[in-house]
Amino acid sequence: MPSSFKVLVTRRPRRALAFAACAVLLAVGAILLSATALDAAEAEVRFSESEVAAILSHGPWPMPWTPDPSNRASGNAVAVDLGEQLFFDKRLSVDGTIACATCHEFDQRWIDRRARAVGRQPLDRNTPHLNNVRLHRWFGWDGANDSLWAQSIQPLLDPRELGATPRHVANLVRNDRNYACRYARVFGKAPGDDDDAVLADVGKILATFQETLGSGRTAFDDFRDALARGDRATQMRYPQAAQRGLQLFVGKARCSTCHTGPAFTNGEFHAVGVSFFAAPGRGDAGRYEGVKKLQGNRFNLLGAHSDDPKRSTATGTRHVVLEQRNFGEFRTPSLRNASLTSPYMHDGQLATLREVIRHYSEIRPERLHGDGEALLVPLRLTEREANDLQVFIETLTNYAENWWPTPDHVRPACR
Repeated sequence: MPSSFKVLVTRRPRRALAFAACAVLLAVGAILLSATALDAAEAEVRFSESEVAAILSHGPWPMPWTPDPSNRASGNAVAVDLGEQLFFDKRLSVDGTIACATCHEFDQRWIDRRARAVGRQPLDRNTPHLNNVRLHRWFGWDGANDSLWAQSIQPLLDPRELGATPRHVANLVRNDRNYACRYARVFGKAPGDDDDAVLADVGKILATFQETLGSGRTAFDDFRDALARGDRATQMRYPQAAQRGLQLFVGKARCSTCHTGPAFTNGEFHAVGVSFFAAPGRGDAGRYEGVKKLQGNRFNLLGAHSDDPKRSTATGTRHVVLEQRNFGEFRTPSLRNASLTSPYMHDGQLATLREVIRHYSEIRPERLHGDGEALLVPLRLTEREANDLQVFIETLTNYAENWWPTPDHVRPACR
């Protein structure tokens, strides 16, 4: 656009000519402003050194495999195969109607698409997805379990979920020839008479299968790695809107305060300004109740069923302290594949990513509870900023599955 221009108008009164010239000037000025705004919108995003450091902290991905020291079956291929079978077996429930896969549905990205799960009875919380679950520090929305194998035991015994007893689970493994054979191959002995010991081993076997459920690389990971090595060509293939959203994520929006690291979660617990009432007159204490359950759980990492003789993985459990501020706090979920795992929040009350972003943009600080949450203030995002942030979160999605159930007819018999 030239910096100067002429307006040619003929056969008009002088006043009309002046008005016409002003109108054209205003119109052209508006076009210039629009063009400038468009250029700014599509201009290359420049990240500061601190922003680059924050971005690089979210990788590399995938994270290297490390076995669980508290689970001697971790990484065992036979255990993974057996865990897969048990995960889909409704006989684990007291009445033969519910399996782990009833709520964690394979074709729904390991969730059930309900706001709140339904087992043998309706539950108060949303079904969490299992992608990258091996990377968690605490398990469940309230962190009532400190290992994946202990978390796998909890729904088996909950009367609202599978409703089984230790004896019921142990007898299934003892009396099913296939299960007993594979159990012996994993642990080097047949399932014994101690119901709790066999139940703990079943939890460990279920955990080995869930350890394989991960998500692959995403568009963000390609951009992050290109940024690390200074590859400008690859960086420019990452959408500008996603780059603006990423800049918001590590900057103004402060999302990376809680959604840290390669898995995009710090694994800890926060009050996030949503109601913690499961139903009228019935509150969900969240982490507060979770700490009490953890400390009283005979299957925690300090107990007799951990396979880690040094209890090296039990440091958090050993030092966790119950505080009043924990009331109504819930675990920060990972944002990897978040666009595929709606609805959101511990009770599924927000249906879409845009609703979650709007919630944090308009949050009322006076609704927060507990101390230490001063960072939660309204973000006051513009519509364009909200859109950019959503575009970025969607680039954390990997649409390919890295696991597929093994059909029974090709599974070799156990000998």
